[in-house]
Amino acid sequence: RVQLVESGGGSVQSGGSLRLSCSGSGYTARGYCLAWFRQVPGKEREMVLCINASGGYTSSAGSVAGRFTISRDNSNNVMYLQMDSLKAEDTAMYYCAADRSWHALTSSPYNPSYWGQGTQVTVSS
Repeated sequence: RVQLVESGGGSVQSGGSLRLSCSGSGYTARGYCLAWFRQVPGKEREMVLCINASGGYTSSAGSVAGRFTISRDNSNNVMYLQMDSLKAEDTAMYYCAADRSWHALTSSPYNPSYWGQGTQVTVSS
């Protein structure tokens, strides 16, 4: 079965960096688009960055442009989110998601086929 497992979350001071990883299993990476989402309590889950099977990407949250970078390693079935210049407002639970459809990951209501369990990122000011 398909599994997505996030890692790399933690606590960091404002201005710091973290790199999240999403390790996938049970599917062929090249057939799937991947994305990072984040959610804070009481708010809807928002798509942060999405990457397609060939490495193209889009930025959804304007607030992360120039600070966050998405990448993937299909040979090892891993996706990354490099987060630099972190701000307190980046504090959230971060989830990775996978779907064969770009639309499922980039158009609200987001409905990807697979979700990870999430990893918490806390940025203190």
